[in-house]
Amino acid sequence: MSLYRPLVLCSVALTFLVIVVGAYVRLEDAGLGCPDWPGCYGQLIGVPDEAHELAKAEQAFPGKTVDAGRAWKEMFHRYLAGTLGLLVLAIAAIAWRMRGETGRTPWLATLLVAVVAFQATLGMWTVTMLLKPAIVTLHLLGGMATLAVLMWLALREINPQPAPAAIARAFRPWAAAGLAVLAVQIALGGWVSANYAALACTDFPSCHGQWLPGMDFANAFHAVRELGVTAAGAPLSQEALNAIQWSHRAGALVTLAFLGALALCALRTPSLRAAGAVLLVLLVAQVGLGIANVLLRVPLALAAAHNAGAALLLAALVVLNFTVFRRANRQD
Repeated sequence: MSLYRPLVLCSVALTFLVIVVGAYVRLEDAGLGCPDWPGCYGQLIGVPDEAHELAKAEQAFPGKTVDAGRAWKEMFHRYLAGTLGLLVLAIAAIAWRMRGETGRTPWLATLLVAVVAFQATLGMWTVTMLLKPAIVTLHLLGGMATLAVLMWLALREINPQPAPAAIARAFRPWAAAGLAVLAVQIALGGWVSANYAALACTDFPSCHGQWLPGMDFANAFHAVRELGVTAAGAPLSQEALNAIQWSHRAGALVTLAFLGALALCALRTPSLRAAGAVLLVLLVAQVGLGIANVLLRVPLALAAAHNAGAALLLAALVVLNFTVFRRANRQD
């Protein structure tokens, strides 16, 4: 098992990097820097830059102009994701091979392989279906799910001290609910990004000077549609964009209240104090980043940091859940 632990820990760090780089690629509008998948203009390695490569690319993809800068950003993200996929396969293989020695079930690592395989499919569909909002949002959620499962596997290796039984029983439903609340908020944030609705409301805390601006929820949250249009093919209205942004803000209030209360309760519990402190700091920072993104008109660095903040919040909640769900005498 000497190789298993470093593989899991490296995979956690790489997953976080993939999430942040993926957000950067999307925010830089480089998600379609390569019109095909898994290669770029037919090349698995690199992007077309020589004259004959450019000519071949333009012939194979008529109407497409090679933008090397955007293409390299997209391919860098794909190389990182591909490396992560190989690491996950290695983790699952070792988990099965060593299951007798460790007494741990390898099924969680196997589930991770399935999640990553589906995530790769979503990555392909993101390109071939031209950034459909539902696919882009699911792709983000798949990345977060990968991080959560890898965090759990990593914590099994680190083996932190579990919370006392009475405290653990009291916290379990609230910690699990916290994960659910955050997952919904991440999905809402992904929907904002996928629909380019970050600046639908350019003021804060109101939206166009109103607490309840005109909103079109039916078209805003219709899942089966193309980017920027309704299911009927009409341009997505400002009211629909308002609804997307307003929903994310409302979700942020619920998330702040619920996770803030959870963090404060953990702070008052000695065995959970460190987890509560980390959760509270990350929560305040994430809310600050969200407000700053609106007031400063979504600068790239802050927008990418907001995605990173969501990933770190998720990791902190996984730690809290692991602490209260794991039993002291259990080797899972």
